[in-house]
Amino acid sequence: MTALKEHKSRQEAEEDAAGERWTDSGLVFTTAIGTPIEPRSLNRHFNALCDAAGIRRVRLHDLRHPCATLLLAQGVDGRTIMELLGHSAIAVTMNIYTHVRLDVLRSAVDRMDGVLGYEDEGS
Repeated sequence: MTALKEHKSRQEAEEDAAGERWTDSGLVFTTAIGTPIEPRSLNRHFNALCDAAGIRRVRLHDLRHPCATLLLAQGVDGRTIMELLGHSAIAVTMNIYTHVRLDVLRSAVDRMDGVLGYEDEGS
């Protein structure tokens, strides 16, 4: 909610700056004059952000995978994640979009070692 409130404040400032050029589209995310963002422009801007951050470029759509995985890791239930991603079947969300993180896999293996009486040789 904090991020959305901050965004709304920035958008109101853009509206003031645009004056009569502002188009009230009713959208949450718009250009600096209130019009819908063109997909190609959004992709160019996102690629520039990736480049500036020094990270590998990915398609915006591909961010759905880490989003689902991180939400699951934070304890958000599968049905809620399914709704956020707009899927009609929870199986799609859980089988395709969520992934087990390596630290979670390692923790599971360590627990099995504990059950079997093995000590972690790395510590």
